[in-house]
This record gives sequence, C-alpha cells and structure tokens, in this order.
Amino acid sequence: MTLLTEDEIAGRLGQVPGWARQGSSIVSTVTQSDFRGAFLFAGAVAYLAEQANHHPDILIEWNKVTLTLSTHSAGGLTAADFDLAAKISALS
Repeated sequence: MTLLTEDEIAGRLGQVPGWARQGSSIVSTVTQSDFRGAFLFAGAVAYLAEQANHHPDILIEWNKVTLTLSTHSAGGLTAADFDLAAKISALS
C-alpha cells in the first residue's frame, strides 16, 4: 500500500467526521449509552474490519470506544485507513 501525502491526508480527514490525526494514525472516540452499547459498536466495527481485511486498534471503556487506524505494514496512513474510517463513521 502507498502512503498518502500530507495534502491527501488533510483532504481525506475532512471526509471522515469525528476522526483526528495523531502522528501516523487517525483516531476517533465514540460514546455509547452504556457498556453493552460500547461492545455492540465494537462488534460492528470488527465486522467491517474483517470485511476490509484492515483492523483498527480498539480500546473499550465503560461507554466509550476509541479506534486508532494506521497501516502498520506501510508505516503510516493509506487509503485503506480512510476507507475504513468512512465505513465506521456511517455506523453512528
């Protein structure tokens, strides 16, 4: 996979509401009503990730799910990160 340029990253970030850049990753935190909601959301993300064969780091707290996307094998952000972020954003 090809790393995105800084301009490409900036442009793609504007297309995925709720995501912010943190170094060589993009991160989003989604708040649910409770623990069950957080796990159900994480399960939906896992399903999308398996379909895309691209997997975020997932941190589940009581009612929050923090997702971190980066293409580790490429050493940074690729189109796959933003494609999956867009699909995850559509869940909300």
